[in-house]
Amino acid sequence: TITGNFANVIHGLNANHLTDQVIERSKRMILDTLGVGLLGTSTEVCHKVTQYSKIYSSDLSSTIWGRLDFRLPPLYAAFVNGVAVHSMDFDDTWHPATHPSGAVLPAVIALSEAFPQKKKISGLDLLLAFNVGIEVQGRLLRFSSEARNIPKRFHPPTVVGTMGSAAACAKLLALDQLGCKNTLAIAASYAGAPLANAATQTKPLHVGNAAKHGLEAACLASQGLQGNKQILDMKSGIGAFYTDYNPQTLPTLQSYPWLLDQQDVAIKRFPAHLGTHWVADAASSVRRKLVESSGNLLPLDKIEKIILKVPEVKYVNRPSPASEHEARHSFQFVACSALLDGGVSVQSFTNENIHRPALQELLHKTELEHPPDNTPSFESLYCEVSVTLRDGNMISDRCDTFYGHWRKPLKKQDLEKKFQSNALSVLPAEATEGIIETVYNLEKVEDCSVL
Repeated sequence: TITGNFANVIHGLNANHLTDQVIERSKRMILDTLGVGLLGTSTEVCHKVTQYSKIYSSDLSSTIWGRLDFRLPPLYAAFVNGVAVHSMDFDDTWHPATHPSGAVLPAVIALSEAFPQKKKISGLDLLLAFNVGIEVQGRLLRFSSEARNIPKRFHPPTVVGTMGSAAACAKLLALDQLGCKNTLAIAASYAGAPLANAATQTKPLHVGNAAKHGLEAACLASQGLQGNKQILDMKSGIGAFYTDYNPQTLPTLQSYPWLLDQQDVAIKRFPAHLGTHWVADAASSVRRKLVESSGNLLPLDKIEKIILKVPEVKYVNRPSPASEHEARHSFQFVACSALLDGGVSVQSFTNENIHRPALQELLHKTELEHPPDNTPSFESLYCEVSVTLRDGNMISDRCDTFYGHWRKPLKKQDLEKKFQSNALSVLPAEATEGIIETVYNLEKVEDCSVL
């Protein structure tokens, strides 16, 4: 069966299967995810779920990132840290579309920290489990052509992220093939959340729940709890989430080809929906042309109309965002912020910046167009920004690949700058540098709980 095949691969993969490129790319993902998670601990939604989670107590406990004074049982540490990672929509994005790291890293870190003293988990163990969790997500997404486009019904981390977290935790717990099958079956019953909660405080819970539920599924399977042994084969299993589900067997273990080797992730430069990153780069380029003759100030009074040519993605079409979460899911807001400021940053989404009169004026002048060739896929979409001036002149630019996309990955120094900027909001400089060094040398770390 497909499920048995997945269980065999999850069980059978070992550290020797990891390639240098997979290790390097996954370290970048881990470093970036830790940074956005640390920054995310300061958000209102993270504070709310932290307060809620204090009702739980256990002899086993794991760290809440950035907090020396507060620990939680592994399940709830994975939940809170997962929420932190996605609380600003700043975490990595893959193709077919999902946020792969946030569902897996909080779960495997919480689990590895809570192991009994005699069962130390090495950095290589952590890297392997993390990559198993990423791999399972990528394979499941490729069982549906529908999944290759930006989603319309289910938020992908709640489906494949839950399964990836479960697979990673099953690997870390060294479950046998039957245990891996049961882990996937249990996790499937936790999977799925509607996309309607995008652009609200509930969306970050999707990633927190994926981390928590995957860990819980593996722990329940380790106790012998059973589920459907063909959960990945059936239309009524994981196939329930996709109208065109067509599962395939995985490659053999002899020389296993990791998807992360073939397809890198996008790492974001600012905290918003990935589709808006094309818009930001195109709008920033248009601004440079507009201010050439006006002393670096945008000639607001001369702008008559702004046209954004983007794919039709309804939940990122928000002409009048009222909150930070709506602004992060608004083509219009990101375009106008980039036009006004020359770029987009963490600060762009503060309440003060969202409601600036100049920004609101630009938003009222902005319209979307959806060219038929602009498909809603992170692999192929583009953005064209055109500004029409009152004198009839039009200035435009187009972005086909933004900086940070897998076709144009962030340079190492820019990834480190992003991590440092994020982590320093919570941790001292010494700790921040220590994390960078530990992640870069993770395969040599004997006890990954130092992380």
